[in-house]
Amino acid sequence: MISLIEGEKIRMAKIQTQCPRCKAPVVAEIEQLFDLNVNPQAKQQLLSGQVNVIHCPSCGYEGMLGTPIVYHDPDKELLLTFVPPELGLPANEQEKLVGPLINQVMNKLAPEKRKAYLLRPQTMLTFQTLIERVLEADGITRQMIDEQQKRLNLLQRILSTPQAELRLEIIKQEEALIDAGMFSLLTRLIESALAQGDERGARVLAAIQKELLDNTAVGQEIKSQSEEAQQAVQMLQEAAKEGFTRQKLLDLVLQTANSDVKLSTIVSMTRNGMDYTFFQMLAERIDQASGEEKTRLENLRQKLLDFTRKIDEQIQLQLEDSRKLLNQILASENIETATQEHLGEMDAYFVEVLQEEMNTARSNGDLERIAKLQKVNGVLEKASAPPPELALIEQLLEAPTYDERMKLMQEKAEMVTPEFVQMLSALIAQSEQEQPPEVVTALKEIYRIALRVSMMSALNQ
Repeated sequence: MISLIEGEKIRMAKIQTQCPRCKAPVVAEIEQLFDLNVNPQAKQQLLSGQVNVIHCPSCGYEGMLGTPIVYHDPDKELLLTFVPPELGLPANEQEKLVGPLINQVMNKLAPEKRKAYLLRPQTMLTFQTLIERVLEADGITRQMIDEQQKRLNLLQRILSTPQAELRLEIIKQEEALIDAGMFSLLTRLIESALAQGDERGARVLAAIQKELLDNTAVGQEIKSQSEEAQQAVQMLQEAAKEGFTRQKLLDLVLQTANSDVKLSTIVSMTRNGMDYTFFQMLAERIDQASGEEKTRLENLRQKLLDFTRKIDEQIQLQLEDSRKLLNQILASENIETATQEHLGEMDAYFVEVLQEEMNTARSNGDLERIAKLQKVNGVLEKASAPPPELALIEQLLEAPTYDERMKLMQEKAEMVTPEFVQMLSALIAQSEQEQPPEVVTALKEIYRIALRVSMMSALNQ
């Protein structure tokens, strides 16, 4: 039996154990405590299935190592314990294993946050039950998990069918399973493949996504909504060419009132412009109208209020999460390291909260807090600087002609490496799903130029 408990100190460590299959010695990294109060990424780590895994170099075995686990989510007042049944321990021995882990959870909490749920940890009999309970706390039910598994099974079946006609037959047979959830799953898988540099995998998944979009009712609906949203974006861009005013925004809203998709797109992109003055202008239009037109405008106003309220609620939640993350970083012993570890969670809302806290600290003359906030800001600014390759791609996109792009690429020939060409290819795959056709066309031209410059450089060596 493996224990990493030393008094009340629980540590993640590399330990040596035996491979369950061939009994050869194996080194494994073990983590027993997943405490979101200390590490907001703990839940993702647990759900990833990549923790406490044995990789045997002798026989190739790969599987989870049975070890006690404690999971803590203070926001949901959730404290779960799991002791693998294969350890064959009686209840009192199990308590001795998880007790110090629970004590560490308690010790990391401020006194006012030590609530009654900590005295009643929930015992999970299997690891699968533990995972399901964590997901259930996030509103993900067993039924939802089963549905997602069905989508994955169907996707695997489609991917393993090379003939297009047979794939279409499967799609028609299983169309009931192809819902918005399937397209969300595909999008996440494509993004994951691109993030891992798996360009081929991303292209295969994107091709399947296109087949589903073209050959299912839900796909056609999503395509239609996407086209409407893109039309709304283009209308906004056109209206903004000579300066965007509230009057232009109101005219645009009235023009798109019959499409919830266009309307919600415009609201999401112009929320700041929909202020008191804007709604006052709309109220004047309503006062001047009568009959059906008045009713139509009143319904439009209610829709706009509903859309803006939902956006404001989402923004508030994101700001609260960002403030919580910032406070957690500021409480760390090494602020720069903590900031670096959480860069993936930082977005525009985090920057807004950081700036707000900086202004408050300056107003209060709190020099100690200012110094801490500046450390966070320094790491963030350094990380936010775009890599030279992306800066070059932006310059190339701004160049208006083929010849100017070729000239610029030749001047930067030392940057046109195989990795740069691969980055362009991945950007094209991603842009085909998200960007206007003219951007995709420009990227493809840049890709062809990069290939040519790369080959010329190779010949000159």
